[in-house]
Amino acid sequence: MKLSRSVSWFLLAFGVWSWFIWITFVKNLWNDGSGLAFDDAGEPTAYFWVHLLLAITSFVLGTVIGVIGLRGVRASRTTHG
Repeated sequence: MKLSRSVSWFLLAFGVWSWFIWITFVKNLWNDGSGLAFDDAGEPTAYFWVHLLLAITSFVLGTVIGVIGLRGVRASRTTHG
């Protein structure tokens, strides 16, 4: 399958955005002071584990999408000079 140049750039941008968003989200989750992510004893709650799993899954999918975009960008450069 051949991706257009614009689609490749979009996928690459999505991957970069995903890294930024989900790394920031996990940092904020880890430093949560609202009592949602950690109980009074400092132990992670179900909220923490569910959101960490969501972040990891989204980070992995964003990385895969970004790599597909990067490959498309590279391929379009070699075919278009």
